[in-house]
Amino acid sequence: MTTPPWQLSATELAAAYRAGSLKPSEALASILERIVALEPRLNTFAVLDAEGARKAAADSDARFAQGAPLGAFDGIPVSIKDNIPVAGLRCAWGSKLYLDDVPEKDELPVARLRAQGAVILGKTNVSEFTLGKGTVHTEAFGTTRNPWNPALTTGASSGGAAAAVAAGFGPVALGTDGGGSIRRPAGYQGLAGIKPSTGRVARVDGLPIILHDFEVIGPLARTVDDLAMTLAAIEGPDPRDRLSLGFSPGALAPLERPLKVLYVPRFGDWTVEEPIAASCAAAARDLVAMRFTVEEGTAPFDLSLFETHWPLIGGAGLAWLLRDTDWEGKIGDAYPPLIERGNTASAAEYVAALDAARRIYGQLAEAFERYDLIMTPSAGAMPWTAEEPAPAYHRAFTGFVNAAGLPAICLPAAPSPDGMPIGFQLVGPFAKDWLLLSVGKTFEAAHPWRDRRPAC
Repeated sequence: MTTPPWQLSATELAAAYRAGSLKPSEALASILERIVALEPRLNTFAVLDAEGARKAAADSDARFAQGAPLGAFDGIPVSIKDNIPVAGLRCAWGSKLYLDDVPEKDELPVARLRAQGAVILGKTNVSEFTLGKGTVHTEAFGTTRNPWNPALTTGASSGGAAAAVAAGFGPVALGTDGGGSIRRPAGYQGLAGIKPSTGRVARVDGLPIILHDFEVIGPLARTVDDLAMTLAAIEGPDPRDRLSLGFSPGALAPLERPLKVLYVPRFGDWTVEEPIAASCAAAARDLVAMRFTVEEGTAPFDLSLFETHWPLIGGAGLAWLLRDTDWEGKIGDAYPPLIERGNTASAAEYVAALDAARRIYGQLAEAFERYDLIMTPSAGAMPWTAEEPAPAYHRAFTGFVNAAGLPAICLPAAPSPDGMPIGFQLVGPFAKDWLLLSVGKTFEAAHPWRDRRPAC
């Protein structure tokens, strides 16, 4: 093949396996060679399971030789964020507290991928407790770096997952998103990423829940087709997760009509750095050129509700998680103040935070009576130094989506003048995940990005 296998998308790998032009073991060898060359510089993996991946790829070779692949993902290399349990691989959650934890079961989305024959590469680095300050920089695993510029952050907390895909360490990664942790890293590294509706991807056998039901599992990939392929593999109801029971499988479909989009370039007084503002405005004009109706406006919900109540959720969850744990001196400096806030909050304050989330959902539901989609930047800040905390405004555009349980997709917009990736976000009504993917595929066809790669 003229294209190195590590550059192929998941859908292209699947087609090549079925055509007999490439074996899963050959694709894996190309990816592992890439990892050996670049991983020391980027530090994307908390655990790399090369031996297990080679065995899985060899088993996949045998199935294809017999004409009996297990499913669409047979032989496809996938990395898993290190707060999603994978049987037999350490799940440290970015923390020294859990360096000895090795789960016996896959969390359900991993089990679903494995049942289709996926090749699990390993666990990607994550911000400690998935409550990072915009970076993946932990005492347990060091600093994960952006392949586009290793001096800069990957974003958090799925930064290792995004860096792995951007660097060519497999075409697809599973991440989690509890406040923007898929969408911001995707935007910072030129990828597509989707935060599914709450319940779309059932969660069973996972880590303790510290972000209520606001954190969901979703994929990051180089193409929308790969996002769709992955979501199709991991979505669906399971009786052990009641939030999943109302969902049925979806599929990409042609858009039946031009859609009406509310474009919100800024939330309140939050800063939006100029390269982002310019790139996202251009993406809005691109949608207009594609016959979408785009109206510019302000956030269609009460920002003060979100800003007042959202910060309590993570602190309360972390305080609950570590309530019987000797954690002092063993966790990052950012977390003791969160724990103190969680321990001093009242039950009434926590219920008020949950009520605020319901009110935000209601306000957004009213907005979706007038608009099909809401468009914003994915982040307010360009990537900053990898070891340093983020400016607060970097996260302005993402957390409200989690509070409301809505689906949102990050798509690449035009890069900054210095070539760094920039993403924009489209938010849809509850359960309209596949509409977002169909819009993303339409936008990608008109404004392709997959050949933009870091120079590493």
